Amino acid sequence: MTRVSVIGCGNMGGAFLKGLARTGSHHLTAIDLDPEALAGVEADASETTDDIDAAKDADIVVLAVKPDIAEAVLEDLDLSADQTLVTLAAGVSRAFVADRTDASVVRIMPNLAAETGNMAAAAADENLTDEVRGLLDDLGEFVEIDEGLMDITTAVNGSGPAFVFYLIDAMKQAGVDGGLEPDQAETLAAQTFKGAAETVLRDDRSVDELIDAVCSPNGTTIEGMEVLWDSDADEAVIDAVAAAEERSQELAEAFDDE
Repeated sequence: MTRVSVIGCGNMGGAFLKGLARTGSHHLTAIDLDPEALAGVEADASETTDDIDAAKDADIVVLAVKPDIAEAVLEDLDLSADQTLVTLAAGVSRAFVADRTDASVVRIMPNLAAETGNMAAAAADENLTDEVRGLLDDLGEFVEIDEGLMDITTAVNGSGPAFVFYLIDAMKQAGVDGGLEPDQAETLAAQTFKGAAETVLRDDRSVDELIDAVCSPNGTTIEGMEVLWDSDADEAVIDAVAAAEERSQELAEAFDDE
């Protein structure tokens, strides 16, 4: 059983820990100074503590703190060369972390769907081990990338869930406007996104081919697609991703200057 310590049990760290708990394959130690954060993951963790020294016993340590406190946490974290430190901190380079620990450092960008085993993650290929790959497999899907692409992946899959939530809410509102109860519309909209995403991942056809498969000539779908094709909806999504990428670059530059 792999021993995993998660430092920082807020939204992302908590989702990571809860997702791993679903597998039953890990001894999970939750580490956080906030009692409320620890209480939120107590049912899923093997143990909870506010003592960062507990990470010394882990095979893999997950650093899931906010970027602005990452350096301070690393100063207090004493790991050995035979441990692996997986950093989730947005904008914080692998080299920045590696300079402050003896552990082998892997950088990844996951998202909140780790909690349900549906995570989309990007993992920088340097120092990536089969042990960490197995950890990511337990949480969902991941791609291996050059670290230079981490800003765009931070925007696409890290920030992306919020953009999808926005679109789900828009479809839900359309359903409510048409007479559905809010819970009915939300279920239909969310499950439609879930099913469509699963189809994209499992079907050999391209997205354009899948759109064509749904659009019967003179049917309802083609009428709706004509509205989308004539709009700037795609450009708005691209702009949202670009804005998130730019912010990730700004965060990275702040750490590069140190």
